[in-house]
Amino acid sequence: MRGWCLKKGVPALTLRCLLLRSSSLSPTTHPHFHPLCVPPTNQQPPLRFFSSITHDHSLQQRRLDEQEEEEEEEEEWEEEWEDDYEDSTAEPQIGDGGDGGGVVLRNVGWGERALSAAREVLHTHFGGDGGDFTIYAFKTSPSGYVYVRLDKLSNRFGCPSIEEIESFNRLYMKQLEEFGEQGEIPAKLALEVSSPGAERILKVPTDLERFKDMPMNVLYLEEKSETKYHEAQGVFMVDEIETESGHCIWRLANVKENRDALGKGRPLSRKQKDWRLRVPFTLLKRVMLYIES
Repeated sequence: MRGWCLKKGVPALTLRCLLLRSSSLSPTTHPHFHPLCVPPTNQQPPLRFFSSITHDHSLQQRRLDEQEEEEEEEEEWEEEWEDDYEDSTAEPQIGDGGDGGGVVLRNVGWGERALSAAREVLHTHFGGDGGDFTIYAFKTSPSGYVYVRLDKLSNRFGCPSIEEIESFNRLYMKQLEEFGEQGEIPAKLALEVSSPGAERILKVPTDLERFKDMPMNVLYLEEKSETKYHEAQGVFMVDEIETESGHCIWRLANVKENRDALGKGRPLSRKQKDWRLRVPFTLLKRVMLYIES
């Protein structure tokens, strides 16, 4: 599972389920789609004839109308998945509810209740405050979708196992079903539970310490004069974190991008190994885990 965690551009482990739906949903070729919890595709009862000579046209028509309505609903739900997938493949932004982490409720009235339910599940079943799991990202949509990304603090890459994701998914579904029966949230919801993406945005400064032994793709502002800055980017390793002064000292990571400047196959030079860059936290625009291609 760890190798899957590092697959570029997609969340490592993803589990999707439909909640409290009476209609079926055919499997899609969606890149994030997971076949678990999808109801069978052939659930429509056959048309029933009342005699060998004549049949009830009104019943048949009602069946056909119901089938057509369910097919239209399936198309709407699948389009929503595709729209959100396109959003997830866009450049991540801090606090976008996806690779950028954070909470995005999209002005959904029941969003806070769904979020509190997720936190209740973590608190009750996964160690509570100070436990090994936390919600990295949470997002809801007006169409009835809930997206949760779980972060496992003890894992080097932050990836829970598929068993842990399935366990959370099962317990969270049960909680949502109970709230749906009580009228606190809609009765029809779709749920996606996954781990953070391989190229997740790191929180500064807390995640710098956590991932200090891994190369990072750093976008920062470089001072050219007292009033002028320009964007610069590099693949660095954390050398030192100055918490009191609010600075991070970086060194070049021993990766292909930095070695290629010297020629194919050559290691970092002594000058490169000794190079250091000191940047204030406030000038770090975006820090992400680096995945070597």
